[in-house]
Amino acid sequence: MIGNLRIVPDDLGGEAVLALLQFHLDEMHRWSPPESVHAMPAERLRQSDVRFFSAWDGDMLAGCGAIKHLDADHGELKSMRVAPGYRQRGVGRAILLRLLEEARERGYSRVSLETGRPAPFLPAQTLYLAHGFTPCPPFGSYVTDDFSMCMTLELRASAAE
Repeated sequence: MIGNLRIVPDDLGGEAVLALLQFHLDEMHRWSPPESVHAMPAERLRQSDVRFFSAWDGDMLAGCGAIKHLDADHGELKSMRVAPGYRQRGVGRAILLRLLEEARERGYSRVSLETGRPAPFLPAQTLYLAHGFTPCPPFGSYVTDDFSMCMTLELRASAAE
């Protein structure tokens, strides 16, 4: 685990962030059928219904992730990506926990996501399962198919509430 990892809101203006997002999009197109690529380009991630975060190890970009507003009770995780040199070092977990914190701050009772079923997506599936996400029926505009899987997590109210 990286001790001084900073996860901050990001405007998607930096070259490193844009390069990591392009890497993410390129991999999604390589691993997914065209109709199953649901990754958002930077322009879409800048919209007001999305909050984007970048994770930094000093001045090195370690990863990113976003949360999209679906409705008053429901958010969707988007663009979770760890930079190749930071895989298996706890960055994905740290970003996920920050996004879940953001979801709770927004008052969401549920957070969902879509990911792939094939082998390249197993690390993501494992991360989400380890944090209590469970498979669920498609939500939003997602459809049932052999490639995609949707997962959801019911958020508990904090003890202070």
